[in-house]
Amino acid sequence: MLKKLLIKYKEIILYVFFGGLTTVVNFSMFFIFNMLLGEDRYIVSQVISWVAAVLFAFITNKLFVFSKTERTFQQVYREFLKFVSVRILTGLLETISLIAAVDALHFPVNWSKIIICFAVVILNYVFSKLLIFTSKKPEV
Repeated sequence: MLKKLLIKYKEIILYVFFGGLTTVVNFSMFFIFNMLLGEDRYIVSQVISWVAAVLFAFITNKLFVFSKTERTFQQVYREFLKFVSVRILTGLLETISLIAAVDALHFPVNWSKIIICFAVVILNYVFSKLLIFTSKKPEV
């Protein structure tokens, strides 16, 4: 029974696992650069951490989560452009939410980053599943 559940939910389990690793990349880069640059430059830290996380997420989502094996430059390039476009949208949403939380609502920077991240992870999965790493089924 457990094996059937693992097979049935393999994609979601892998997304959560690699999403967790992507979050570690995102947070560690954010916290490191936030510490090095100062909390008043949290937007710069946000951008750096976002770029690193998007690159890591594309590779792990393509290869491990959605098991897409397209190897031609055009196929990978097309997927990458769609992936980055969607991540720009959710990255902007995350950044605007972070600015609102920190500057308008005066929440702590690090806690705001953590809380906002959860909503973004869900959006990224939905977009990746429905728009980017789709499987074209043969027409009958």
